[in-house]
Formats: sequence, C-alpha cells, structure tokens
Amino acid sequence: MSLPGQEKTLKHMITRTRPRRSPERASPLQSIVTAALDDMKAVNVKVLDVRGLTDIADTLIVASGNSDRHVRSIADRVIERVKEAGFRPFGTEGKRDGEWVLVDLHDIVVHVMLPRVREFYGLERLWENTDVAPTVPAIAATPSRRRRTSS
Repeated sequence: MSLPGQEKTLKHMITRTRPRRSPERASPLQSIVTAALDDMKAVNVKVLDVRGLTDIADTLIVASGNSDRHVRSIADRVIERVKEAGFRPFGTEGKRDGEWVLVDLHDIVVHVMLPRVREFYGLERLWENTDVAPTVPAIAATPSRRRRTSS
C-alpha cells in the first residue's frame, strides 16, 4: 500500500539498467586491456560485467601480479596500450605502493592486485551476481574490555 505522494517520488528514483553485452561481443577497449594483461602475464584475470549492478562502470577487470613491481608493470602496460589505441585513462590509484593499482578507463575499471590483497578484499565475491548473499561468520567470543590503569 503506497501513499498518494509517494508514487511520484519513486518514479524519478528508478534506476535504468542497460542490457548486458553478450560475452562473445567484448568492447574494443576490453580486448585491448585483456591483451595487455595477457602480454604482461597477469595471473587469474577475471572479467566481471557489472551493468545493472552499479553505474560506476560497465566492466570490472580484476587481475593479480606476483610482486609489487609486477603489479605496477602490469598497470603501466595497460595504460600504455590504451593510450596507443587512442583511449584516455581517467586516472590511476595505488601505483606508488604497488599492492593494489586501480586504472579507471570510464566504462572499464581495472584492478591489479597482489594475491593476498585480492583474497582479503574479495572483489569477485562482492560484484558477482549470485543468488546467495555472502554470510559473515558470527563472533564466538565477546570482545574483551580494556581496564583502565592509573599512573
């Protein structure tokens, strides 16, 4: 049961979703990025179609590198190849540390991470469209309280 004024406010809040692109019809930019990742021997490359789940990008590409230098090199190669093809990256984050480098290509966001960072954040679990929501394990013990000590 909805209120008369509520219907009007909800109509303008509807999110429009774009149809998902078929896997065999990847965009040219996506092909360039995956080729650059393959060229630099990125590990465990995963392409996630996130259309309808978010408005920040159409595709997330998650890959791993073997070391912080490898992660930075992979990201640099992706940027280099994208620029050669005439696309302009909007920005990069994390190149200095090299544990997790994000390359924003507007429709595609590329995450290159160390395996331990990738496992910790679990972006694939977050963005995959699954029927079962991930569960958080319950904490068995209550947190201990710190005692105040007088000096």
